Amino acid sequence: MWFPRLASNRVLRGCPSEPPFALIRKEGNAERIYCLNDPAQSLGLHRGMSLADARALCPELRIEPARPDLDARFLGVLRRWAMRYCPWVGREGEDGLVLDVTGSTHLWGGEEAMLEDMRAAMARAGVALRLGLGATRGAAWARAHYGEGADLAQLPVAALRVDTETVTALQRLGLRTIGDLQGAARAPLARRFGPELLLRLDQAMGAVPEPVTPEAESPHYATRMTLPEPIGLVSDVMGVTERLLKPLCTKLLAQHMGARRLMLTLRRVDQASQQVELRLAAPMRDAARILPLFQRGVDTVEAGFGIDMLRLEAVQVEPLAVQQIGSADHGADRLNDLITRIGTRIGLENIQRFQPTDSHIPERSFLTVPATHSLPASGWQVPRPRPITLFPPEPIMAKGAEPPARFRWRRMAFTTGRATGPERIAPEWWREDPAWASGLRDYWKIDTREGRRLWLFYTPQKPGWYVQGEFA
Repeated sequence: MWFPRLASNRVLRGCPSEPPFALIRKEGNAERIYCLNDPAQSLGLHRGMSLADARALCPELRIEPARPDLDARFLGVLRRWAMRYCPWVGREGEDGLVLDVTGSTHLWGGEEAMLEDMRAAMARAGVALRLGLGATRGAAWARAHYGEGADLAQLPVAALRVDTETVTALQRLGLRTIGDLQGAARAPLARRFGPELLLRLDQAMGAVPEPVTPEAESPHYATRMTLPEPIGLVSDVMGVTERLLKPLCTKLLAQHMGARRLMLTLRRVDQASQQVELRLAAPMRDAARILPLFQRGVDTVEAGFGIDMLRLEAVQVEPLAVQQIGSADHGADRLNDLITRIGTRIGLENIQRFQPTDSHIPERSFLTVPATHSLPASGWQVPRPRPITLFPPEPIMAKGAEPPARFRWRRMAFTTGRATGPERIAPEWWREDPAWASGLRDYWKIDTREGRRLWLFYTPQKPGWYVQGEFA
């Protein structure tokens, strides 16, 4: 199966475009056509053409950026669809599939009936398809790209899946078809072109086997249980959930994965379904720790006349390294369980933690990040202690560069008992920050006789005193 318009069909099959259309990809310093539709090709446009030349030939050309990652995913969808014809389906390059239909064609009424069903299905899906059938993988590829049903000996040498330079050199020698190449002496060809050319020839003719290797299916983390009698008690539902968790966690362990989000689906006897979603603060595969976290969600389930089927699926998984026995950090486990329990009530995205950043500006020395996607960091590395509470600078009435002996702040009078400093902090010149427009700041730690320990700073450029923080 060759899909010559795979990328453009992926974009256009949901909204077919009659005007000329092309996908553009940047190569070097130029944007070039990556894939195009039939109207664009009929105007003389082709793959690899620069966008400037294409615009000159077709000013009304509609373009979009190419997404090879989405094309590969779309080809994966087509591969799963092609497994209806046979179990042995593999990828062939970036835009093709190879199928070993040995022993499967009779299920469709023969080879021609099977090929016709493939064409009809792809025509309904809006995907261009060219088919090639052969006794070998190379022969099937050659017929799909250069003529379905053609005699292999009459096809050009390019049908052997060799590079363009080799094809040009063979044509200069007068070897234009596969039949010409078969009749030529092998030793001179091997000396001039290396073993690759003759290997491709032998593979196409069946002298060298080229098996089809099916793509391995990605693991699916889900378990289910159908009950002979409906249940409705919370304890019964939790008991079945425990039985589902154990094999699921065993599979996660075998794949070195941990669940981030679990979905428990409960089907009632009236065919209505309810779902209990559990989002975890960290990847986890310990059934004993996960089970109690389902309790809150299960308590809200309406059993109706009973539940007769439960399905548990890990809808989001992440790699989780194997831990040595006895070296697990149980403190971190308990913290993650606590975050998960709180997250089921207020949402995991609302639980955040502070993380230090590389900045000497006090208000920029930390970030708030989601607790579920970050690890606790070590303490701030600063030359002087920082106050436990920071707030926007608040001016106070004081004169001179030395700390005031008495001052008023927030309608309270204070007397300086001890002053420690100064610590000069300069603004970050590469940032535009109106709060630091006054320039340098000289910070002082002030212990007042009233018991408050305040963080004051003085601005030499624009003389003035401010309070910005308070120590514990």
